[in-house]
Amino acid sequence: MKKVTRRTAVSMMCAAVVGMSALLTANAQASTDNYPDKPIRIVVPFPPGGGTDTIARMISHELANELGTTVWVENKPGASGTIGNQSVAKAAPDGYTVLLGITALVQAPWLYKNLPYDISELKPVSQVALSSDVFVVKSDLPVNTMEEFIEHVKKNPGKYSYGSYGNGTSSHLHGEQFKVINGIDLMHIPYRGSGPEVTAMLSGELTSAFIDITAISPHLKSDKFKVLGVTGSKRLTSLPEARTFNEMGMEGFNANGWFGFFVPAGTPEPVVDLLSGKIQKVMKAPKIHDRLTDMGLIPVGNSAAEYARIVKDDLAEYGKVAKETGIRMD
Repeated sequence: MKKVTRRTAVSMMCAAVVGMSALLTANAQASTDNYPDKPIRIVVPFPPGGGTDTIARMISHELANELGTTVWVENKPGASGTIGNQSVAKAAPDGYTVLLGITALVQAPWLYKNLPYDISELKPVSQVALSSDVFVVKSDLPVNTMEEFIEHVKKNPGKYSYGSYGNGTSSHLHGEQFKVINGIDLMHIPYRGSGPEVTAMLSGELTSAFIDITAISPHLKSDKFKVLGVTGSKRLTSLPEARTFNEMGMEGFNANGWFGFFVPAGTPEPVVDLLSGKIQKVMKAPKIHDRLTDMGLIPVGNSAAEYARIVKDDLAEYGKVAKETGIRMD
């Protein structure tokens, strides 16, 4: 047997590394050369007709034109979005199954002990829109500012309530955080979605509520409620007079709600980058931008790396909120 010298071994290792690098490059190229060559499915983890479903369907048509293939939407509702999220997390990582997720993805890990998937099993592709919750109170309540509302509630403990669009949602977290920060007593009344919550607010059933901007936008001129503040990092163009919680000295409400696309972890980077680039291009289309703005949303469209940083930061932020408020859903 021929003796393998140290020099020969190093040369063999270098050749192996070069060969492996070439193989990886070839595989990466191959993964995008034929992608996509079949229909792409966008999973919406909520029922048809809601904000997430509406966004998915308006984007899917434009994305299909960009990718040159069919892009169809499948609604997989149930368990506060868990069923749809899980179906994508466990899907083949080939770029043909995509999730349009919402902020609940970074909230659920802190609220539920046994989720059937881990958020690390989903890879961010592009954030498409930012959302905010609007804090409103009954129009006949004798207050006109947030400060007056807080003072009024403190003088009347146990008398008032706040509504949310569901247990474990952003509005629920915001409401409990609001109570803790200001030391006030408000009974939580959860509704099964923003629609029923808006109806309750308009009928005078609720004293106050955290309502998603997409749901309250059609009613902003109503005389049934007063807007006292908005969550998120900046004021809304549709409500320029409404101050953010941060402006009012209440920290911890800076994180915006969001809608964004994810694929199963392990999806090849070239596929993720191609898909992200096409989504970013779609988000620049005037009709998409204008439609989202009309819904009260802030259009985004960013890279996979940028979105991944946001997901990481928001995951940590909501972990703090869950700890401060003590909210658990199981």
